Amino acid sequence: MALIGRLFAILFGLLAACFVAGTIVVVALLYPEFSDLDVAPPNPDTLDVVLGFGFIFVSGFAFLPAMIVVLITEAFSIRRILAYAVGGAICGAACYLGLVPFDPETMRFDGIVRRHLEIMTGAGVVAGLTYWLIAGRNAGAWREAPRGPRPPDLPSRT
Repeated sequence: MALIGRLFAILFGLLAACFVAGTIVVVALLYPEFSDLDVAPPNPDTLDVVLGFGFIFVSGFAFLPAMIVVLITEAFSIRRILAYAVGGAICGAACYLGLVPFDPETMRFDGIVRRHLEIMTGAGVVAGLTYWLIAGRNAGAWREAPRGPRPPDLPSRT
């Protein structure tokens, strides 16, 4: 029964992390437009649609790398916050580099925009921390024996 509850916590943690990362990506990419004084505040309906697409984009591309990090942390009961931050950064960078063309002759990525790589990596870090807050602090806890009341101390025969 603890495993089923753990799976729900993992799923909810992943969804929340993807939503936070999608929001960060959308806001960071739109920030240059917001900083211009001539631009009026965005329409709330439009912003909702853009945030929804950001969530779908991040969750679609980040699901497999994030599941690998989740499997590793669950298998080894890793509960350190730094592990989730680094795992999120790797997932964010991998998602961005997966969209950039790679030239196998020169062994380089062509067309990397440094700001976009930084945004995706930062969003990955925040997503990792969000996942840690929801589900990562108890990684591997479903395998431990439940803590119940301690049996009473019996008098010793001496």
